[in-house]
Amino acid sequence: MTEEQVRALALALPEVTEADHHGRPSFRLGTTVLATLWAPGILDVVVGESEARAAEGGAVSLLWWGKRLSGVQVDLAAVDEATVADLLEEAWTRRAPARLRRERP
Repeated sequence: MTEEQVRALALALPEVTEADHHGRPSFRLGTTVLATLWAPGILDVVVGESEARAAEGGAVSLLWWGKRLSGVQVDLAAVDEATVADLLEEAWTRRAPARLRRERP
């Protein structure tokens, strides 16, 4: 996948915007970071521990912040679009207010 394809998937989610995060593009819901294009070809996605462990393997590795599992890191050159879409949707669902989740088909 390309970074542009990731951007299109992320920005298609309700109320998600793109903003700078320490010099890197991030995708946010309000002020909450859902995902960051951390390095060329690398996407970090903030998901829960169970979702991160379920997604781990192949192009998806666990992302640690110190001793805390904070999400997954995705190798865009080796991942399929469906996996990235699922991870972004999971990140959005975890942080979206109830009113947005109710409106989502």
